[in-house]
Amino acid sequence: MVRTPSTMLPLGTEAPDFSLPNVDGQTVSLADFDNSQALVVAFVCNHCPFVKHLAREFAEFGNEYTGKGAAVVAISSNDVENYPDDSPEKMKAEATARRYKFPYLYDETQEVAKEYAAACTPDFYVFDKDRRLAYRGQFDGSRPDSSVPVTGEDLRAAVDAVLAGNQPSDEQRPSIGCNIKWKPGNAPSYFG
Repeated sequence: MVRTPSTMLPLGTEAPDFSLPNVDGQTVSLADFDNSQALVVAFVCNHCPFVKHLAREFAEFGNEYTGKGAAVVAISSNDVENYPDDSPEKMKAEATARRYKFPYLYDETQEVAKEYAAACTPDFYVFDKDRRLAYRGQFDGSRPDSSVPVTGEDLRAAVDAVLAGNQPSDEQRPSIGCNIKWKPGNAPSYFG
């Protein structure tokens, strides 16, 4: 299993804009979350073993924190021609099976992933009420081949801090996962 780390986009970066189709057919944009005190953007997909490892807990996290004043959005940017398990139809089935109460968006052009410098699945970003990056990194220290329990403690601590009007700890560890499956010839300069 190849392990790709997060790029660790600089803290304070302004949230890049997006306008993408949700699994329900509606278009969701960054501006839709203007009233949220925190915004979690997660780059995920259906087939990656790293995402599957924490999928149940991530769904619970997302559903819980949308009720606490945070907005959560998941985005899949993978090449669906070569990875059909990540197709919009399969994304819809995944969102239904996991009971997502948050959007699961499809980034067909992969431009949004590039704007966020997303590198792996899963890759997590937390933005404050001013949409400045306050956290980027791992869900927690668990991995598919480890005995560390999946708790989401790193992401939870970061979002809790932002919701309380505080800055998360500077000690932030990169997420580790499968690389985003770039379309042939579309890989960004930071990949590889």
